[in-house]
Amino acid sequence: MKTSQIMSAEDLNRTFTRFAHQFLEPYDDPASPAIIGMQTRGVHIGKRILQVIRKEYQAEPDFGVLDVTFYRDDFRSRLKMPEVKITDIPFDLFERDVILVDDVLYTGRTVRAAMDALMDYGRPGSIRFCCMIDRGHRELPVSADYIGMTVPTHQDEEIMVKVKELDGEDAVYLVDRGGTRKTGKSEKNGGADG
Repeated sequence: MKTSQIMSAEDLNRTFTRFAHQFLEPYDDPASPAIIGMQTRGVHIGKRILQVIRKEYQAEPDFGVLDVTFYRDDFRSRLKMPEVKITDIPFDLFERDVILVDDVLYTGRTVRAAMDALMDYGRPGSIRFCCMIDRGHRELPVSADYIGMTVPTHQDEEIMVKVKELDGEDAVYLVDRGGTRKTGKSEKNGGADG
């Protein structure tokens, strides 16, 4: 097994700042969009982006937390009982512009589950998706609106996004269980996954 760091704490901080600017760019009022972090690391990434917005824009967009465990299409097929986490969306979603935040975009199934869950809480005006790493291997037609880095991976590779609140450090690692190393390209302007 081989582990390579592909983003440092400094890289992540720059990306949080970029995401904050990209999130607010379409709006006259920086408090317009609602940010929802997906359990678990998406919550901490979302909070970091929110900190940048508070500091640089003196604004306080609504922030929520979403757990999609029961909405996943493979929920019943898993052998072990999944750990259910908190969902806390303390504001009305009706006609809101929502930005979902997660750490890694992979098959697209978690994002689809998140959209299903949001529709049960209300009918947003729009839903956009932000991920720190897009690793490819999509199984559903899902793409990200805001991407920290695109890292093409093999099936035997894994992306580990670490946040200091949970892991004691801020970093992103590529874990290669097969011995080959892949490189990523940074998405400077965010953009949609192609």
